[in-house]
Amino acid sequence: MSYLDDLRVRAKKAKSIVCMGMDPVIEKIQIKGDTCQVIEEFYLDILKEMNKRDSYPAIIKPNIAYFEQYGFAGFNALKTIISQYKSSGIPTLLDAKRGDIGKTSTAYAKSVFEFWDSDAVTIAPYMGSDSVEPFIEWCDQEKGVYILCRTSNKGAVDLQDLKVDGVPVYMKLAENIIRWHKPGVGAVVGATYLEELEEISRFFVESKKEIPLLIPGVGSQGGSAGEVVEVLKKTNNDILIHRINSSSGINYAYIEKNTSDYATAAVDALETLNQDIGPLV
Repeated sequence: MSYLDDLRVRAKKAKSIVCMGMDPVIEKIQIKGDTCQVIEEFYLDILKEMNKRDSYPAIIKPNIAYFEQYGFAGFNALKTIISQYKSSGIPTLLDAKRGDIGKTSTAYAKSVFEFWDSDAVTIAPYMGSDSVEPFIEWCDQEKGVYILCRTSNKGAVDLQDLKVDGVPVYMKLAENIIRWHKPGVGAVVGATYLEELEEISRFFVESKKEIPLLIPGVGSQGGSAGEVVEVLKKTNNDILIHRINSSSGINYAYIEKNTSDYATAAVDALETLNQDIGPLV
């Protein structure tokens, strides 16, 4: 099977297209212990609650920077978390946003897919095709590669809205994603810019290429899952291959709910997001 096939199978099995981001912030986690123990316990308790309720996201998305800031303790925790979630059938999309000259990208890709045993990765295409291709080669081994296209942050407009021959940079990127396409090549398109999401989504559908979207920006960044789904349906997309991300909205739902039961609050938030998305078929 290809990564695209895996996306469809996983969405049907989990009854979800939610991507649960993982952004550990020690100051927000009310667990005592050393750093590695705190991070592991936090996310493994959430996994236990998922197993208890048979309620899962389609994929997890650890942001490697949040783990890297804690040094080896963070890396050790991440290694354990990826392994334990995978043992419950939950794949990993490593949010690394890598991208460099060819040989360096080759090394980055090997790290992501071999050492971290990730199923997919986010990459930055600013350095062009030779920085992207070493990652895309892994699509032949059922891996996914999500290329930053139209990101959800406010500063995205600084570069991505610039015009090249009258065409916004984000659409030039979309054109290149089509050119680089093979099954498993996807795009990161934020939920905070719905008009651009519709434009890019329609462009990909009309290209006759299946480009899975990773759609961040739902929840704390202001994006709406329901509105995202409406855009995907409007552009005749196969919703099963796309992933709608929520990080803080799930991780730290217990703070908003003013409860100490972080695991229950996280899975409650996951289930609420699934309800907001609605039926998948």
